[in-house]
Amino acid sequence: MSNEGVGGEKSLNFLEEIINEDIARGQTRVHTRFPPEPNGYLHIGHAKSICLNFGLAKKYGGKCNLRFDDTNPTKEDVEYVDSIKEDVRWLGFEWAGEHYASDYFESLYMWAEELIAKGLAYVDDQSHEEIRQNRGTVTEPGTPSPWRDRSVEENLDLFRRMRAGEFPNGAKVLRARIDMAHPNMLFRDPVMYRILHTEHHRTGKKWCIYPMYDYAHGQSDSLERITHSICTLEFAVHRPLYDWFIEKLEIFTSHQYEFARLNLSYTIMSKRKLLQLVESKIVNGWDDPRMPTISAMRRKGYTPESIRNFAEKVGVAKRDNIIDLGLLEYCVREDLNKRAQRRMVVIDPIKVVITNYPAGRNEIIECINNPEDASAGVRKVPFSREIYISRDDFMEHPPKKYYRLTLGGEVRLRYAYIIHCEEVIKNLEGDIVELRCTYEQASKNGNSPDGHSVKGIIQWVSIEFCVESEMRLYDTLFTKESPEETEEGKTFLDNLNPNSLTIKKCYGEPSLKDTKVGQTLQFERVGYFCLDQDSRLGHLVFNRTVSLKDSWSKIVKQQK
Repeated sequence: MSNEGVGGEKSLNFLEEIINEDIARGQTRVHTRFPPEPNGYLHIGHAKSICLNFGLAKKYGGKCNLRFDDTNPTKEDVEYVDSIKEDVRWLGFEWAGEHYASDYFESLYMWAEELIAKGLAYVDDQSHEEIRQNRGTVTEPGTPSPWRDRSVEENLDLFRRMRAGEFPNGAKVLRARIDMAHPNMLFRDPVMYRILHTEHHRTGKKWCIYPMYDYAHGQSDSLERITHSICTLEFAVHRPLYDWFIEKLEIFTSHQYEFARLNLSYTIMSKRKLLQLVESKIVNGWDDPRMPTISAMRRKGYTPESIRNFAEKVGVAKRDNIIDLGLLEYCVREDLNKRAQRRMVVIDPIKVVITNYPAGRNEIIECINNPEDASAGVRKVPFSREIYISRDDFMEHPPKKYYRLTLGGEVRLRYAYIIHCEEVIKNLEGDIVELRCTYEQASKNGNSPDGHSVKGIIQWVSIEFCVESEMRLYDTLFTKESPEETEEGKTFLDNLNPNSLTIKKCYGEPSLKDTKVGQTLQFERVGYFCLDQDSRLGHLVFNRTVSLKDSWSKIVKQQK
């Protein structure tokens, strides 16, 4: 989790510097945690936090817990819990302990009674709206609640009756008694508990009062004896309150540190807005490959290695910034280039008849699976008299320096023969429907017999043996680099990309039938594609993971 330093050396990020200083002062262990709320699926921003928390624990020989912040039963579900665990494991991490804030409800309740007994908490009968109105502003102090000076005995009685279920939702809350004139608005008697007569996905109907995040978080860290509680920058203003509760309760002191959250261009990171996309059916679920969720990226063909590498390259910063989506695509492209097997696929085909190739004859062409990995071996691809090539690989009247097939020109078929285009067949509308070509029999896997080289090499598939498939070409879900920046009267939905998904038919070599769901291939000269779960017998569906075009490699090389 370090940043690249001068001369290619790894420099420490500020969190590693803090940990090193703690160790120098005699701290003997490092214990972190990843604490998601199970109210949605994890996204690429969470992936950065996962890599950071688990990575620091691994580097320092420590532990990292997975703790679910399940204090709001109205929005949480076991579906999200299961998906979070699957995502963390898929990224390559295993937690030291699996915990839930709900595990600590009894301890949190007893600590709340302790704060009441110390005169540091009280039951307030004001409504949510009244509390908000009486909070004050950054320049004006808040107005104390008329119930702020209730006796300890009355507060304990009311709080116990709240737990017993005597009062309806919204009738009362428990607030910390701190300072209604404090410059940090969060210190103006923050709410610790609210009444929610809602069944919890783990505790059922046992509780009808639930702790707020600011009250539960620090104490949960303390109970787990977390040494370094790492949060994103928006929680920096919450840190003094985090410390206040721990100090007043005189419990194990965990320390909170903040880093910049991941903001990615052309991407929404708000779980609330992502849920809106799902519920309004703008996307086809949380794992729609256009979504930034980890499950969507997995379905699209991203590898855990590429995401971990991306998190490493982004580094750990103290200031928010927007990361170019191109860097993420560079990371997966770099990884898949090493591991993805190659296949030939034709989009928008033109029929080619090789007139001097014997009718009814078929032969096997051996093709390299991955030129970057000799151990990947070769595959056998059938070749015959009639083949498809991509329409983009032929021009009747080409410009200069056009090296693909032309009328009267020649090209090499990938791993096979040199062919010469002799005739163009058109329909009544003037569209090209067929090319008549000849082949050089002695040119297989080599240059022309007369020794001249052929610059153009194109992919092809045998018409007789090819597999027809569906190809889903994904673009960014939004047209604007910062989708949440909108004009007055508009929302982020006005920045949706109407062309975020294009579906095409393609024709590939027969080995495509052996592809497993989730397997990623490189379609030569087209891009990287992953077999989708929607595939069925006779109808394969491939999602484009990323195109082959790369604008980031030069930038990365310059940084090195």
